[in-house]
Amino acid sequence: MRLGAVVLTMGNRPDELRALLESVAKQDGEPIEVVVVGNGAPLPELAVPGLVVRTVELPENVGIPAGRNVGIEAFRKDGRYGFDVDALLFLDDDGLLPRTDTAELCREAFAADPELGIISFRIADPDTGATQRRHVPRLRASDPLRSSRVTTFLGGANAVRTAVFAQVGGLPDEFFYAHEETDLAWRALDAGWLVDYRADMILHHPTTAPARHAVYHRMVARNRVWLARRNLPAPLVPVYLGVWFLLTLARRPSLPGLRAWLGGFREGWATPCGPRRPMKWATVWRLSRLGRPPII
Repeated sequence: MRLGAVVLTMGNRPDELRALLESVAKQDGEPIEVVVVGNGAPLPELAVPGLVVRTVELPENVGIPAGRNVGIEAFRKDGRYGFDVDALLFLDDDGLLPRTDTAELCREAFAADPELGIISFRIADPDTGATQRRHVPRLRASDPLRSSRVTTFLGGANAVRTAVFAQVGGLPDEFFYAHEETDLAWRALDAGWLVDYRADMILHHPTTAPARHAVYHRMVARNRVWLARRNLPAPLVPVYLGVWFLLTLARRPSLPGLRAWLGGFREGWATPCGPRRPMKWATVWRLSRLGRPPII
């Protein structure tokens, strides 16, 4: 089981990036080749002993999914379906792998279950060890130490079998930020793959608030609409978006945040969302049995 890794960076955290790469170099088993994508920023010198690092510098910030797709394509062989590796790790540039056996655990998990397509790692604060509730990709998130089958995954702390990309494509470029992982997970599940949350595969990452990004509220709302329009059977689209509209109001965001969210919600209906490939009703039932029916 050959592993590669994709790291996306804006070039503003060179010390954290180097620490992450050093933690990748310390992983047990075969060496992991890393592609670092500079998303609209020049990259520093990234020579790390024991690690092969390739770099790609993009002239502008193309967003998270498009940037990660550049990293995916760097591992593709000639032809649509071939890759140089069997699975790719996706790691935030300010994260850190505190254990040396994470890569081996990934290899073992993929080898043991040929239907397993995506593994979501547990994100833990390096100082407190705490995992934020939003970082547990299921509705019943009170126990982050419990591993389980899930219906989505965490974008900066995961491993994806390259056969998934070969079959269903990459992340949706147009999303720029937010919900791109769920879009890929839904397509993968619809194609018969499974997604696991593994509490024993840990990425250290400082505790942060998602709203720290200026575009958070608009992107979350717009992409939520796009996600539904692209992937859900027509009868479920208004149900899913109606539930999320009410949930957003119930959370009582700030007035500027709510205005940005409503603007993004309108934008999601008024702008192209990419190709529409509604999931099978059997997949809707599968998501429901996994504890997250696609209405919430």
